[in-house]
Amino acid sequence: MTTNIAALIDHTLLKPEATAEQIVQLCAEAKQYNFASVCVNPSFVALAAEQLKGAQSKVCTVIGFPLGASTSATKAFETKDAINNGAGEIDMVMNIGAMKAQQYDVVLNDMKAVREAAGETLVKVILETCLLTDAEKEKACELAVEAKLDFVKTSTGFSTAGANEADVALMRRVVGKDLGVKASGGVRSLEDLEKMVEAGANRIGASSGVKIMNGLSSDSEY
Repeated sequence: MTTNIAALIDHTLLKPEATAEQIVQLCAEAKQYNFASVCVNPSFVALAAEQLKGAQSKVCTVIGFPLGASTSATKAFETKDAINNGAGEIDMVMNIGAMKAQQYDVVLNDMKAVREAAGETLVKVILETCLLTDAEKEKACELAVEAKLDFVKTSTGFSTAGANEADVALMRRVVGKDLGVKASGGVRSLEDLEKMVEAGANRIGASSGVKIMNGLSSDSEY
């Protein structure tokens, strides 16, 4: 690959047992390698923003994570709070139950609520592809385009499976060049990353960023 690999990676630590010390280490690694962002839970956004002040890497956080079942008002509030604390990118979880029930207006309005709350801040929507049929994945991507989001993302990394090449290719086909595609969950090596990029991803969520940069593999689930 001739692509700048580090610029593709959201260096991720979303485990519930993550500590402030580990977030500081995550940010130090992001500065060392110039990852696209660090992806942390909302309670760590302010700390990460302080650690990354003046750095190239942004602070990314998750909204309605990991189930997507919060109300739209809650997701909107969480988004505004995160941005006020220094978040530069927002990864919201789609209302998966509404999608399964074909309540497309609910899904769309949920996306729009976060889009409005985020203003100019970049918004990705996590579809949790492992829980969806191909038709549902396609519809979710169409709704993301309609809601004027910036990226569609495969997975939280906390459900039954993570990203795979077929889903990434499907998502890229539906959104075309209008939106980014983020592959997350189970990308543990440079080989995994290259497969996802070849399938159409232009951002990778991984807790294994340092190992990927050093040509190693990880047994991490995320």
